[in-house]
Amino acid sequence: MIYVIFIIAAVATIYLSVKISNYVDVIDKKSTLKAAFLGVLLGGATSLPEVTTSVTSVIIDNPDIAVGNVMGSNMFNLLILAVMDAIFRRKRIFNHATNENFYTMGLFMLLSLTVVVSILIPIPFSFFGIGWESIAMVVMYVIGAKIISKAGDGQEESESEGQVEVYGAYKHVTLKRAVIGFIISAILVLAAGSALTISADKIAVITGLGSSFVGTFLVAASTSLPEAVSVFVALKLRNYPLAIGSILGSNLFNLMILVGTDVLYWQEAILQTVSNTHAITTLSAMALGLLAIYPIIRVQVKNKLTYVLPSLLMVITYFISSYLIYVNS
Repeated sequence: MIYVIFIIAAVATIYLSVKISNYVDVIDKKSTLKAAFLGVLLGGATSLPEVTTSVTSVIIDNPDIAVGNVMGSNMFNLLILAVMDAIFRRKRIFNHATNENFYTMGLFMLLSLTVVVSILIPIPFSFFGIGWESIAMVVMYVIGAKIISKAGDGQEESESEGQVEVYGAYKHVTLKRAVIGFIISAILVLAAGSALTISADKIAVITGLGSSFVGTFLVAASTSLPEAVSVFVALKLRNYPLAIGSILGSNLFNLMILVGTDVLYWQEAILQTVSNTHAITTLSAMALGLLAIYPIIRVQVKNKLTYVLPSLLMVITYFISSYLIYVNS
């Protein structure tokens, strides 16, 4: 029965996350709200599964699922990018990367390195239960966001073209219906995310796989599938920078979710209580990130095999990392 609950919760989470994206798109077109606010609204809404899962994990006192969900989602997101690049290899996705994408990846690597250091070399310093690493990550995120914003000047035009095409399928939805639908979907996502976490906690006990492994793969994959849908849509609309940016932006937001769980976990700094296995997960995500950076900065290539090789290496690295995480869980 617990497996059925997990599957239902996972499917509901994916479906509701996609609906939320659609409703925000309608609100964007039929309201006078600022684009910046809507971007925050969409980013927060589509990340509700990760938020709810991590918060519920803290409530049931299982920090390993909370951290595993975040770091595993980062790994899975980069796998999504690699797989999509291989499928759409004729489009040469990485050849369309922008400076904004590059700086976003750099910030992701820096924040991830901070997580690794705090897990492997725990420093018993905290401020009202909040670890030094969380404070440092917030400072780096704020500074990095400003740099990325400057690097992204002039990118708004290409993104808006894709948004117009998406909106065409939802013209029949009124603004009132979109707002109500958004609120209801968000509430249901909170419920589905809680069910997902609690059932995953039970599965970890029943199977003996451990909370670290279950959080890193079962929960992380389930909460990351909405990102796969958004990337696929962006690629179909030929908005390649947006496809890359949505994955990298999601990874940054995930790391801020980790900071939030640290604030909620009153006992002590959360990264100082979890298994060292999460350091392997984080290092694996960084390895995938390095492989993704190469096609972004290299000279554009025309040969299909040469072009797609980094993405194939990312897929292989993901599965090797998965085995190492399983063995050490």
